Parts: sequence; C-alpha cells; structure tokens
Amino acid sequence: MANPVLSTKGLFTPSQPGYTSGQAQVVDDRMTFDDVLAKTALSLAGLFLVAAFAYFFMPERLLYPVGMVGGLAAVFVPFVVIRSRAASPAGNIAYAVAEGLLLAAFSRIFEAAYPGIIVQGVLGTFMAAAVTLIAYRYGGFRISSKASKILRLGMFAFVGVALLNLVLFFFGINTGLLPGPGEPVSLLAWVFALVGIGLAVYSLVDDFQYVEAGVNAGAPRSQGWVAAFGISVTMVWLYINIVRILSYFRR
Repeated sequence: MANPVLSTKGLFTPSQPGYTSGQAQVVDDRMTFDDVLAKTALSLAGLFLVAAFAYFFMPERLLYPVGMVGGLAAVFVPFVVIRSRAASPAGNIAYAVAEGLLLAAFSRIFEAAYPGIIVQGVLGTFMAAAVTLIAYRYGGFRISSKASKILRLGMFAFVGVALLNLVLFFFGINTGLLPGPGEPVSLLAWVFALVGIGLAVYSLVDDFQYVEAGVNAGAPRSQGWVAAFGISVTMVWLYINIVRILSYFRR
C-alpha cells in the first residue's frame, strides 16, 4: 500500500497579508504555541476517532478498497492546502476522515499478520516525535532554508515513487518496494522505509520551525490550522513507516 502522506512545508511566507517582514505585527488574534498545540491535538483526536471507528466496524472485505481510496484522498487534500496556502477546521476534518480510513485499513491488515505491532507502532511514533522535539528545543536541531527545499523535493519524489508503485500493483507488477504482510522483504524495501522515516523526522523539524516562525512573525491565528495540519500529516507518515519497519523485523 502506497504511502499517501505529503508535506505541507513552505506555506508560511512573511510577505503574506497580515505579516511583517521584520518584527511581529501587533494584532489581537495572533498565532501562539498553545493555540497550535490545541489545534494539533484536536486534529489528531479527530483522526484517531475516525480510525478507531473504522478499525472495529469496517468489514474485512473493504479493507483494501477503503484503504486505497482513503490513501488517494489523503494525497489530494494536502495538495489543496499547499495550493491555497490555507487550512481550516473543515479541511482538517476532511483530512482526518481520509487518513483515518487509511490508518484503520492499514492497521487492521498489519495487526492481523503481526499481533501487537500497532501498539508498538504508536509508541514508536510518539517516542520518535518526542526525541525530535527535545533535539529541536534543547539540542539546536534546525534545517536551513536550502535543506528545507531539498527536503520538499525528496518528499515529492518519495510520494511519486509510492504512487507509481501503487499503479504498477494494479497492473499486477510487484516491485517489492512496499511489500505486504508475508511477502519477502528486499534491501530496496528496507532502504525505502528508512528513507521515509528520515524524511518524516526532518519534516517534523520543519513543522516546528514553521510554528516558531509564525509565532515570531505575529501570524494570524488561522495559520495555526496550517501548522496543525502539517504536524498531523507528518505524524501519520512517521507511523506508517515505523509499522513497516517493525513488520520487516517480525518476518
């Protein structure tokens, strides 16, 4: 199953209306760290609720079709956000539904093959996110603007390869790049999953820098939804690749 997650990096630019190029503009309704945290928690909670409901009540025969439809929808929703340079509660809900369906199908399939792997994947995801946050907050872990551009290109390339793999799968061609449960794991599959985790970690750092830049520039509070959306996308991407790596070890 293709990894559908796409980055929302680069949406914040100081030249947007309501921003100042130097100091933070004094406005009554500004983006804050607490507000971004609350919006991120709300976005992730909605995603997990959809995923949990679908996980327990989705018929088994619908796992692959629903997962693929949800995955494709989860690709196009971020494209809309990137193009519009804006996010909203409605947009985050749409993403939560699409990604929740994907997570439910993906998790059911892998949990059936490797019992306990989903709990391990969730714990691994939040541990990786916590370590990244600590490194960012206390270790000075940052990404330069040039590295950020390279990161975005890498993300587009990663998603493009994953989508191409999905198309080939429909035509009965198995590249071995994203092996399903029980299928042999090639060196290329290991490399692809590790690259996915690395991109997700760097993407998370880019998300933190986005939030910090927005707060320092006095960005409108509505930009908090963009930040929350980006973090949600990254967390899902990180989870999917961690579960894949864990499944490779379990084989």
